[in-house]
Amino acid sequence: MNSPAVLFDVDGTLVDSNYLHVHAWQRAFDAEGLPVAAWHIHRCIGMDGAELVRMLSCDAPHDVRERLSDAHSRYYREAIPLLAPLRGARALLHHVATLGLQVVLASSAPGDELEALLKVLDCDDVIAATTSSRDVDTAKPEPGIMRVALERAGVGAEQAVFVGDAVWDAHAAANAGLPCIGVLSGGISRTELQDAGASPVFADAQDLLDHLESTRIGALAGGR
Repeated sequence: MNSPAVLFDVDGTLVDSNYLHVHAWQRAFDAEGLPVAAWHIHRCIGMDGAELVRMLSCDAPHDVRERLSDAHSRYYREAIPLLAPLRGARALLHHVATLGLQVVLASSAPGDELEALLKVLDCDDVIAATTSSRDVDTAKPEPGIMRVALERAGVGAEQAVFVGDAVWDAHAAANAGLPCIGVLSGGISRTELQDAGASPVFADAQDLLDHLESTRIGALAGGR
């Protein structure tokens, strides 16, 4: 049997990127003459990109949506030098690996963005598997990314746990039958994460690492 797996979201959970996405989207919408408030964009960060564009553009025509997505990618690439690991992220991944658990990055980021995130994390030596937007037609809150991640880890939901920062993460985990641990580092409140099904909720990766033994991650390690 394969070792139990800890599935991690990346944007906002391991890498401080959510607000860079907000700024890139805001620039993209402004360029199309469709101004959207930053707070409204932030509420959608973490959901499927096509759905985000559809919602925030109020069902704009297909060509407009394509230009919005392309512009976001262009503006986000400009911000990549500002990416940085969140507090405790690297140490958390390394510690989970030392416990004999698989570290799986269950991300729905496009391939080029995931490559940049992996470079910032610099933890390739402990990452067992990754996912990207190329693996599914529709990303979070649909459970496809979770299911692909579980398949690549070779385990069922009963031998895994997910860590994420957005309500969309918690919904996707629930839809896949996965327990979800929440972190506040993506800018979503504790109450909202809990209401979406995340439990427990920690400040960030370091806070989770400091209390790891009390979580399902600790239980999975202890049950090996």
